Parts: sequence; C-alpha cells; structure tokens
Amino acid sequence: MPKMKTKSSAKKRFKVTARGKVLSAQAGKRHGMIKRTNKFIRDARGTSTLSAPDTKIVKGFMPYDR
Repeated sequence: MPKMKTKSSAKKRFKVTARGKVLSAQAGKRHGMIKRTNKFIRDARGTSTLSAPDTKIVKGFMPYDR
C-alpha cells in the first residue's frame, strides 16, 4: 500500500505533543494590534492546545503523528 500524505498546511501550523495533544499558535495576532488591548496581546503569547473536536480534525491531516 502507498503511504498516506500529510497535509502540508497542517504540518506547518500544528505540532503534536508526546501525549497526543495538538499545539497551535494563538489566533488574532497577525495584524491590527493597535485596536487590541494590551491584556489580549499578553494573553495571546506563545501557543495553546486545541479542543478535542479540533484535535480530531487536525490528526486526520497528519496520519503519521501520534
């Protein structure tokens, strides 16, 4: 059988941890920072884990990650 393909867009945007959780960058930080509050910008630093339904979708795009 041929190998399944990984979605290139998913492998660039998400990372799967050893326990199977999916990490992604925080949303809403690409542009328009002037209108955002300082609290929002502070809280949106780093990465966040996806919810269970979203994790299920992303894992379908990356078949060879846990």
